[in-house]
Amino acid sequence: MRFTKMHGAGNDYIYLNCFGGGPADPAALAVRLSDRHKGIGGDGLVLICPSGVADAKMRMFNADGSEGKMCGNAIRCVGKYLYDNGMTDKRDLTVETLSGIKQLRLFTENGKVTSVRVDMGAAEFAPSRIPVALEGDAVIGRHVHVAGGEHTITCVSMGNPHCVVFEDPDTIDLEKVGPLFENDPLFPERVNTEFVKAVGHNALKMRVWERGSGETMACGTGACAAAAAAVACGMFKKNEDIRVLLRGGELIINVGDTVYMTGPAETVFEGEV
Repeated sequence: MRFTKMHGAGNDYIYLNCFGGGPADPAALAVRLSDRHKGIGGDGLVLICPSGVADAKMRMFNADGSEGKMCGNAIRCVGKYLYDNGMTDKRDLTVETLSGIKQLRLFTENGKVTSVRVDMGAAEFAPSRIPVALEGDAVIGRHVHVAGGEHTITCVSMGNPHCVVFEDPDTIDLEKVGPLFENDPLFPERVNTEFVKAVGHNALKMRVWERGSGETMACGTGACAAAAAAVACGMFKKNEDIRVLLRGGELIINVGDTVYMTGPAETVFEGEV
């Protein structure tokens, strides 16, 4: 089986071209291949498949085998894969995901994609859409008992559930607190948790605990959720670029009626397993 290892801001996945057919059990394969000691190593497995409604379809499986609805860093790499491998010559692409069809704008240098802008859709704040088991029209800056302690949280859906906590990411014991948030009864479908602080004009520093994968170097939907939460909490203005600084790099998020994410996409290596 041929594969390509790619990453967006350090969020690395194993990519399979499934236009000629894919694996029978991608969930089990994701667990085996994602192992960084006994496999290829990655935050999960991404299948690039044909689509009847878009230029391609993306299916992504976390390192624990659970299927995710959307991954912002992975979808940028899908766009790069399609263009760099001659599967399209378009710089404006559509990719089908479990959270809808996403529109991509590819930026190239010397015939290769270097970065991608993704229309991530609108940020959802309704508790039922996230989901989070709290009352009200939205959970924005709400003080609650969660993860064994008291925290002020903002809950956002970017096609998958996020809990944004404005606490210093440098002082958080993420290995301990991350799983407590992920599996708290407040979140019936588990949750991705972002620990965020403002670090200057229109800039956020963030660490993320992803459901099914643990801490990752970056999370595209998480960066979008963090920026949307910052706007909702009155920290930043709408329709302005927000720099989100992650362990693996930087993403540019613009929050308006829809959320735009711009960031890098890189091929690491190709191989056979």
